[in-house]
Amino acid sequence: MRVKANCKINLGLDVLRRREDGYHDLSTVMLPVLGLYDVLDITPIEGAENEFHSLGLKVDCAPDENLCIKAARLMQQRYGVGAVCITLDKRVPFGAGLGGGSSDATAVLMAMNEIFSLSIDETTLIDLASELGSDTAFFVRNTPQLCEGRGEIMTPVEINLEGLWLVLIKPDEGVSTREAYAGVKPMVPEQSLVERLKSPISEWQGSVKNDFEPSVFAAHPVIKDVKQQLLDAGAVYASMSGSGSTVFGLFASKEQAEQLRRLTDYIYEL
Repeated sequence: MRVKANCKINLGLDVLRRREDGYHDLSTVMLPVLGLYDVLDITPIEGAENEFHSLGLKVDCAPDENLCIKAARLMQQRYGVGAVCITLDKRVPFGAGLGGGSSDATAVLMAMNEIFSLSIDETTLIDLASELGSDTAFFVRNTPQLCEGRGEIMTPVEINLEGLWLVLIKPDEGVSTREAYAGVKPMVPEQSLVERLKSPISEWQGSVKNDFEPSVFAAHPVIKDVKQQLLDAGAVYASMSGSGSTVFGLFASKEQAEQLRRLTDYIYEL
């Protein structure tokens, strides 16, 4: 079975508080980016050991530690299904705040659900995905969602960005999730993220924020510079996605977005 595993961006990201279990409570709206995706071929094989092969962009972890393999093992343990061979054509930048690895893992869960005719319901798939990471559950629904808790508590939201153009720029520098959380200062805002997103997009820049930006920008000025480049080019809104290092801009026209073609190939109509 061949499947596409698209990435996401975060429209606002509030880090509310640190929890007793060491995680943080978040409030963020995730939006799927259907134009940028990895391609996975997943095929049942004989034996008990799963196989993993990667093409395209380099995957920065050992095959045995890849989330795709962890997802396959989880399905074997829970449902007693056979092994699979997974070939990943990696196109979404790794460690970019775009949820590429999480999307791949969820794609494996959902593909194995179909391949082995398990008929797992959405709620159970969300629970399974949540065991693999914080962003994975979002990709079960893969529609605009308000994500809370660690990201696994989801509520559908209506976000109309039709007619806008999305530009993604991934600097050479990377930001680990651990680094991003180490520098963040949790705070509960006076107004909820959903309420702030109800205002016109032209007003988002001053209120719809990513709480990871201050510390990440201080440690990686090049990422801050990329955001400013997007705003200088006319972006109606620009922000870092997730814990970085990708920065995105929303543009009113294709002509404005294409100004950034010298810096990136990741330009999509929403």
